[in-house]
Amino acid sequence: MSVARGWQFFMHPGPTNIPRRVLQAMARPAVDFTGPEFVALRDRSLERLKGVLKTRQGFVIAYAASGHGAWDASIANLFSPGDKVLVCQAGYFSENWAATARQYGLEVEVVATPERRAVDPNAVAERLAADATGAIKAVLLVQNETATGMRHPVAEVRAAMNRARHPALFLVDTISSLASYDFRMDEWGVDLAVGGSQKGLMLPPGFSFTAINARAWEASQTARNPRRYWDWRPLVEDGRQVCFCGTAPIPYFYGLEAALDMIEEEGLENVFARHRRLAQATRACVRVWSQCGSPGGGPEIYALDAEAASDSLTAVLTPPGHDADRVRAVAAERYGVALGRGLGALQGRVFRIGHMGDLNEPMLLGALGAIELALVEAGMPHARGGVEAAMDAMRAAAAARIAAVAA
Repeated sequence: MSVARGWQFFMHPGPTNIPRRVLQAMARPAVDFTGPEFVALRDRSLERLKGVLKTRQGFVIAYAASGHGAWDASIANLFSPGDKVLVCQAGYFSENWAATARQYGLEVEVVATPERRAVDPNAVAERLAADATGAIKAVLLVQNETATGMRHPVAEVRAAMNRARHPALFLVDTISSLASYDFRMDEWGVDLAVGGSQKGLMLPPGFSFTAINARAWEASQTARNPRRYWDWRPLVEDGRQVCFCGTAPIPYFYGLEAALDMIEEEGLENVFARHRRLAQATRACVRVWSQCGSPGGGPEIYALDAEAASDSLTAVLTPPGHDADRVRAVAAERYGVALGRGLGALQGRVFRIGHMGDLNEPMLLGALGAIELALVEAGMPHARGGVEAAMDAMRAAAAARIAAVAA
């Protein structure tokens, strides 16, 4: 019987590694969540979170729930049974947000997206231009599709909506993009953003939020969907959240403050740059793996368009006839590296390497080395030298930073 030693390399695309500083901040006795200490913490944290969302408008409403709860809140508060929404097809999570809308009695129309490609803003504009009666009440877009490792064009979809001169609300899921790469709520004309704790914010699962602007708040006042736990109206006074439906998720706010401290100390743009470096190194590694002489090819990046590849995670598509879950099992059982599995139609076809949150270059290199070992032991064809390519990418990024400082 083997005995595991050392730390597990936790490379899931969510939940992600939780920094010790955040864990220590959350490990505290219960406090009175109506008392002045917690109220000040609540107000301060939600206001600071707006800085990560890059919004000065509106306010943030938090929930004791996973990101799925924030999806529910967005649908429950903004719409009435029979309303139509346009969902940009991006993968497993956009499909689930659409399923949430259907459960509330909404009519869902889908903008189809070819497999392994990003959402096409022109297709959105075309559909909205054809909606002469304004039946479509909102456009729903997932900025980062965690199942496919692909980013989707938020600013460009907003521009497409503007070209069509359509009054629909614009709802964006930022659960696996926020604090990993850029999101600009105000500049990009987003009316509601959905966020969650367990990705770039480096908290445990179980805390989520919606950031809403004045248009979304106004829509919520006349919406007729059934709502109780998610109802914004009793939670908000004078443009800020003042209570929760039940007990506040007290420890999460202490953890959130610690996480925001860490993000601000590093600098938000530096956080983005670090995620980009780790993503580029991972993609350099996978590109080498793909260059093998096997008839079916080797593992490859799921995103066909380099610009659509996520900085939060990389989804690796395995060659036909080979099981991605076998690679995951070998990596976990023999080398202590935990990878994300394929979801929905991609189960068994992809494994997912998370590179977001509390992560650095040595952690990533160790994981990539173990994955390359797992590929060998799982009998999956691949070209050798992926880790060296990742190191080359890191060296190039370091040289570029040094040159930038010198200039």
